[in-house]
Amino acid sequence: MIIECPYCESKVDGEVKGEHQSYDPSEDPFPFKAVLVRCPACDNALLGGTELIQTGPTHYQWSPLNRLWPKQESHIDWEIPDIVRMSQIEARKCYKARAFSASVVMSGRTLEGLCKHHSTKSTTLAKGLAELKDKGIIDDRLFEWGEELRKHRNIGAHASDVNISKEDAGDLLDFADAICEYVFVLNAKFNRFMARQAEKDEA
Repeated sequence: MIIECPYCESKVDGEVKGEHQSYDPSEDPFPFKAVLVRCPACDNALLGGTELIQTGPTHYQWSPLNRLWPKQESHIDWEIPDIVRMSQIEARKCYKARAFSASVVMSGRTLEGLCKHHSTKSTTLAKGLAELKDKGIIDDRLFEWGEELRKHRNIGAHASDVNISKEDAGDLLDFADAICEYVFVLNAKFNRFMARQAEKDEA
């Protein structure tokens, strides 16, 4: 099962060593399974959690493993494609290392990945964001957040006397995460929700 290994700092196909499934419909409508895996690259043990989620009217599957131990510093949902999430991870690493300009640059790269994933025709981030808004992929508020991130990405990427503060870098990182959460995670959840409603209406 695919899981992120903090020791190798890579995504690996873990060897399942044991698992336990629990289900309490009064607490959660979906079963939960804890999975103990061995990293095939470094031989370390990892504990992950997965939920059985509905992906269609009559189709269910286990979600990708979310690492429970060693604890993740912050979770990036697996609904977010690799071309976007890898830049999110790098942005967080830079922020933790107090490389705030670099963090903002990587946050901007997150939006470039978002544009590339949706095959925007524009070669610049400014036009790409405008295209995403025109297509209805992001709304006016998310476009405004993206514009501020784009402007500060340009400041961070070029030599100048302007310094990006910790507070600004943190806010811009949150903006990038929120845009990705809305576009990829919440939209996917809403689509699954509507599929369940359609199934109920047909019953």
